[in-house]
Amino acid sequence: MEYREVVPSERANEVSFSPEEYRRYHRHLILPQIGEAGQARMKAAKALIVGCGGLGSPLGLYLAAAGVGTIGLVDFDRVDESNLQRQVAYGMCDVGKPKVEAAADRLRSINPHITIKTYDTAFTSANAMEIAADYDLVLDGNDNFPTRYLVNDVCVFLGIPSVYGSIYRFDGQVSVFWARRGPCYRCLYPEPPPPDLVPSCAEGGVLGVLPGVVGCLQATEAVKLITGTGESLIGRLIVFDALEMTFRQLKLRKNPDCPVCGQNPTITEPVDYYQFCGVPRPAQSGTDEALEPDDITVPQLREWMASGDPPVVIDVREPDEFEICRIPGTTLIPLTDLPQRLAEVPRNTPVVVHCKAGGRSRMAVDFLKQQGYTNLRNLAGGIDAWIRETTPE
Repeated sequence: MEYREVVPSERANEVSFSPEEYRRYHRHLILPQIGEAGQARMKAAKALIVGCGGLGSPLGLYLAAAGVGTIGLVDFDRVDESNLQRQVAYGMCDVGKPKVEAAADRLRSINPHITIKTYDTAFTSANAMEIAADYDLVLDGNDNFPTRYLVNDVCVFLGIPSVYGSIYRFDGQVSVFWARRGPCYRCLYPEPPPPDLVPSCAEGGVLGVLPGVVGCLQATEAVKLITGTGESLIGRLIVFDALEMTFRQLKLRKNPDCPVCGQNPTITEPVDYYQFCGVPRPAQSGTDEALEPDDITVPQLREWMASGDPPVVIDVREPDEFEICRIPGTTLIPLTDLPQRLAEVPRNTPVVVHCKAGGRSRMAVDFLKQQGYTNLRNLAGGIDAWIRETTPE
């Protein structure tokens, strides 16, 4: 088939199966489109999953069950109780554990015949090429634009395919980007959206079963690429609407002027993707280096609010988030409404801005500075940090 080069044939030819593996993969072996040759390609394959959350969970579970021989897991986060609504690789017993460790244990329990490699770190411009170089394909399970562009560019540089998936609220997208065969992610999205236009799942919410649907579609594409069967999604984008239960297909074209995969590329190595996307770098909790000069910590804000001269505290989350929980005495001005409600932000009184985790409030502070405001602070970690340190119940 056209895509058999995903896994080098010589590597697949060296594969053999134990009696236990023949029993395990019997339903694959009797499929004419897969058979023993296709299963050998799966055992020889090396797949890297970037992000072990909502999408990474079904990706890992199904690739492990299918018999993909080596699975790499990249994530620097830990399992949180709020993850369990959609991240089906984890249970309550995993809360607090590094995601890559908990996921690796789960995948090994599914299939002891495969190798799991873990990378308990962020996927960054500094390490992405080194991590991905040993793999045949990358599965994009992350939820932020800087990493999404990084995954794409690294796959273009290495000449390997990336299986793309994204989710938001009730909508999902799936495609395969492989610059050797068709367009890359930058051909579809040359520029990232404005930072405040597309909130993360943590900020905007997501239907719990949605990443299961999208992740399973990604896993299906990965198996097809590896085994060389079926028609790949290269050059096509599937858009899924869970509320309407509809699938739409969009044709994609390679952009000859793409800065990464075009005829005259101008980007030939990883760049600063946070700067490119105009978003702040994620803070590494517990490190002073993560704080910006105008950040304020939860203990500092609590002491200030209890003083005789407290600041004005503005919450830039959405109204439905505000209804769930709020810091007492705060004023709600959603980030999207801030330009129209500048008159409600005092100029002669100290102002502290917060959101859920610190991303949107950082954007709000930067915007207010552009409008001439000077006495501004950003609550590091947002209301999540406030809850952890004041009222965890």
